Amino acid sequence: MATDLSKFELPPELDEVLRNVDVILAESRAHLLELTFFEPGADVVEVAYEVPGRGRVVEATVARCKNGAAVNYVEPYMRRRDPEAMVIADDLPTDKRTYVERFGKPFEPVRDETFQWLRDQKRLIVLPFFSGDKKNGLPTLLVAPDNAGFFVAGLADLQGFIPKDEIPHGFKPQAVIYLAPPFRHTHFDGRQLVIHYRQPGMHELFSYNLYPGPSAKKGVYGILLNVGEQEGWTTLHSSAVRLITPYDNEFVIMHEGASGGGKSEMTQAMHREPDGRIKLGEDTVTGERLYLELLDTCELHPITDDMALAHPSLQKDSRRLMIEDAEAGWFLRVDHLTEYGTEPFLEKLCINPPEPLIFLNIDGKPGSTVLLWEHIMDEPDKPCPNPRVIMPRHFIENNVSEPVQVDVRSFGVRTPPSTREQPNYGIIGMLHILPPALAWIWRLVAPRGHSNPSIVTAEGLTSEGVGSYWPFATGTKVRHANLLLELIQNTPGTRYVLIPNQYIGAYKVGFMGEWMAREWMARRGSLRFRPGQLVESRCPLLGYTLPSLRVNGQEMPKGFLRVHEQLEVGVEGYDAGAEILREFLLEELKQFESDDLVPLGRRIIDLCRNNAGVDEYWDVLPQ
Repeated sequence: MATDLSKFELPPELDEVLRNVDVILAESRAHLLELTFFEPGADVVEVAYEVPGRGRVVEATVARCKNGAAVNYVEPYMRRRDPEAMVIADDLPTDKRTYVERFGKPFEPVRDETFQWLRDQKRLIVLPFFSGDKKNGLPTLLVAPDNAGFFVAGLADLQGFIPKDEIPHGFKPQAVIYLAPPFRHTHFDGRQLVIHYRQPGMHELFSYNLYPGPSAKKGVYGILLNVGEQEGWTTLHSSAVRLITPYDNEFVIMHEGASGGGKSEMTQAMHREPDGRIKLGEDTVTGERLYLELLDTCELHPITDDMALAHPSLQKDSRRLMIEDAEAGWFLRVDHLTEYGTEPFLEKLCINPPEPLIFLNIDGKPGSTVLLWEHIMDEPDKPCPNPRVIMPRHFIENNVSEPVQVDVRSFGVRTPPSTREQPNYGIIGMLHILPPALAWIWRLVAPRGHSNPSIVTAEGLTSEGVGSYWPFATGTKVRHANLLLELIQNTPGTRYVLIPNQYIGAYKVGFMGEWMAREWMARRGSLRFRPGQLVESRCPLLGYTLPSLRVNGQEMPKGFLRVHEQLEVGVEGYDAGAEILREFLLEELKQFESDDLVPLGRRIIDLCRNNAGVDEYWDVLPQ
């Protein structure tokens, strides 16, 4: 029996695809979870496709567990996002690699083949949703083969969806995601590929892989960024949290950064040792461990996990930045959970969720309970570094759904160990106060940083680019650089800080430095300082630092604030690391040397090129 599609106003190509196939419209989240197991009564299903010349190729298995669906990909390569997945196939302005540049031929024939492949399927799932929120978002459809139910359910948890009985008459998609997994084998040498095809009034996204990261997650992000680029606003790559201090004060931190930069961790509770102590860090040279006591920590009210909508309609008359979540669910990485008791709140929520969840890259046997710390193995004794759970945001206690004012925008950098003998860029102290102009510079460059667990990438200091969301944007870098600078200018009441994770000099700290900085900022309640309360960092690109930092009466080690004071680093090791940072930033900033960059932006980049002092950055863009 054919599904009634009269509520939709479909583009001609999609109308032709759906005309002669059975169409499934999800009735509820429970219905979506059942579609995940497309074989009735099956405890384990294989998501497989016929590939000419190879036969049946299994992409993933899905196990029905007590607390959800455990999805595992056959190839370790498919368990992380390939940073080269995005390709632009249209003629609109872009700095990204185009389809013609990469493959030497136009995309249109493959586009036509994709539509034909979809027409040849017996059943297709069609999922209507809004990219972004319902008020400011874009009406969007996902079109997927019926055996990709886990992908559809995951996208629905991430972006929300409109149940079959609630689809409004006249729903006219302005974006469509077409899912055709076998094309990565037939056309693209097994690589993840997500192709954007932008046309007036329509943004088509062709997803040729089943990992949600580059398409259901970042592909939708690209759709939002494209809309903002046309209309003059952006969606920031950030988490955000409202902190309620032990004294009942409120403070909002928005944390930006490249993948692995600590966004999800900003909304997580501080980790403790079994005896309740907090391990601040461990010296990688001497093995010394530093502990402190902190009984009362701030209450956490999560706002966003990865995408913060900064739409002009939210700003109103506020001098501080106003944001709201652009997602309905969060793609949580749980590689840090290696044993029971590491993060009790999340563990409890996932072991006994209100409704079944979707887990990726976690070992789950049929009928068992999926445990977050049992990661799938990429090879013997090598666990996958990117285990995930898709968490509907309304499952999370104390989540904030309304727009909020941001007190501080922090930026996270994943840093390596750095010593006098082996200097590196891990010279960033626990907390640096940035002038707005320097905050803009860090967002232009957005270092991807050390040992990134989220993506397939080489080691070393690389850039994720403008705002750290450049890997997902489809347009031009200078346009987004201008948008980011305009946003900083229009919100002078919001302050800026820089926070490292993983290492501070010779000390391995993980995310503890970030959590302690978060605690201190919330308790202080303001980042306005009297003369003498700040000192210039030895490296001007790091803004100002604090001569001392005390949380609940306990002093942070001076070397955690001013890394050159660590005996293992010293001035020599620090300066060598600072030079690595400076050369990296200057090299990355070359791509913004364009007449299209606003004059203020060119002045700020000139300051960086001329090794300006921190005060000069304040003067060019006062706050």
